[in-house]
Order: sequence, then C-alpha cells, then structure tokens
Amino acid sequence: MTKFLLAVHVLAAIVAIGPVTVAASMFPPAARRAIEAPDDVRAAETLRLLYRICQVYAVVGVVVPVFGFATASSMYVLGSAWLITSIALTALAAVVLGALVLPRQSALVEGGPDARTRQATVQLAMFTGVFNLLWAAVTVLMIVRPGSTTGA
Repeated sequence: MTKFLLAVHVLAAIVAIGPVTVAASMFPPAARRAIEAPDDVRAAETLRLLYRICQVYAVVGVVVPVFGFATASSMYVLGSAWLITSIALTALAAVVLGALVLPRQSALVEGGPDARTRQATVQLAMFTGVFNLLWAAVTVLMIVRPGSTTGA
C-alpha cells in the first residue's frame, strides 16, 4: 500500500503543482505584454487562461498533501524533522499562492488600467518566485530526506 500511496503522491505533485508553477511563472511577462498592448484581445485571453490554470490546479493540488500524509503515515515518518519542515514549507507555499499570487493575478485580469501597472507585475513575479522556491525546497527535502536510511 505504501508504494501505491507514494506513487499517487508523486504523480499528483507532478500533475498538479507543475502546471501551477509554470503558469504562475508565465503570468507576469504575459501581463506586461497585455499592459503594453491594452487592445490586444489575445494578450487578455492569455492572462485569463494562465489565471484559470493556476486556480484549477491550485485546487487539484490539495491532493498532494493528502496523499503525502497518507504515505508518511504508512512509512512511520510523521515525526521526522525533514517531513515536518516539508509540511511547513508546503503550508507556506499554499499561503503565498492563495494570499499573494492568485489575488494579484485576479487584479491584473479583472482590473482596469489602474490595476494594470508594471509595478504590479514586478511584485507578482517576486511572489511567484517565492512560491516556486518553496516548492523547490520541498522537492529537495522529499528526495534527499535527511537522516533517511535509504542512502539517498
């Protein structure tokens, strides 16, 4: 059962978190293009699409920690420092996405000219970078697992 849970956890991370990180990273430059060409319908559609991808896959991404907890429980590692750190970083990444990235994307998609500024895209890019770095740190912890007996 542990191998099944681990496989679902890893697949869910790839399928759910991957699109969010890529779409969120693509959003600020796409927003800058939309700001520079306010009448470009295609640029506006691209923003809406990237925002929708981030929204949908953020919700789907909830599966990752659910199966992560199930996997950790079956492996008896719930008290491991690397896992607790990973859980904390995952929670922080979720907060950054939900409180800082998605609302700013929404403002750029829905907002008028006052909301569509270069400064808004720079700030969004920074928060997106923090989100991506948090996921990179979680990924490294999941692979390296300090103190693991697997030799990894």
